[in-house]
Amino acid sequence: MTEASYNDIAEWYDRFLQERPVYSEVILPNVLELVGTFQGEHICDLACGQGWVARELARRGAQVTGIDLAPQLLALARRYEEREPLGILYLQGDAQVAEPLSDNSFTGCVCVMALINIPDLQAVFQNVRRILKPGGWFVFAITHPCFETPHAQWTTLPHPEHTIARVVTGYFDERRWFSSNPNGLRGRVGDYHRTLSTYLNTLSGAGFALERAIEPPPSARQAELVPGNQEIPTLLLIRARAI
Repeated sequence: MTEASYNDIAEWYDRFLQERPVYSEVILPNVLELVGTFQGEHICDLACGQGWVARELARRGAQVTGIDLAPQLLALARRYEEREPLGILYLQGDAQVAEPLSDNSFTGCVCVMALINIPDLQAVFQNVRRILKPGGWFVFAITHPCFETPHAQWTTLPHPEHTIARVVTGYFDERRWFSSNPNGLRGRVGDYHRTLSTYLNTLSGAGFALERAIEPPPSARQAELVPGNQEIPTLLLIRARAI
């Protein structure tokens, strides 16, 4: 399998987001719930990609700045902004450095399904803390680190009657990995698997306090596509506050 970057697959990724109900029907509503208030908020969408979350935040009254490393994804985001002007500013930069962003300049920051693709988690959390105003909030969404391990797979138990279960192995093996599915995102760009404690301890070490966590159930359409999601959460969303 040929390894790709998001820049290599920008157009494909844009279609992928639109075709998978998990993004619009599960991830987005829970991100918006954790963000809460929008009016008057100056929000950074970190690793914003083609701007799908940035646009939803801006439509609800937030002032949004998006930053991403991939120029082709930013080109798509700016194209959407031209079609529907929402006042979103898009900048190119690495989330691990976030050099275009000033200290203490945002009331909140979101990072949706991107931490799993970034090598240096500690650097990202420290930069989020740097760009937030005192007391600012941070919302992020990731694949669930307890159930989305490199070798995890669905299985069906004979008793009780045909229950779908998740087989998890290699949980403590923190590393980058690729799926064997050539049609999936993880099969193209890979993920960094980390334990739940690594996420929480790194978050705390960067100066954040956990406020809320969501392990969302599936939407009806997502449950049809992945029946096991009715038994096991495969997503984790966190809201934390800078202290």
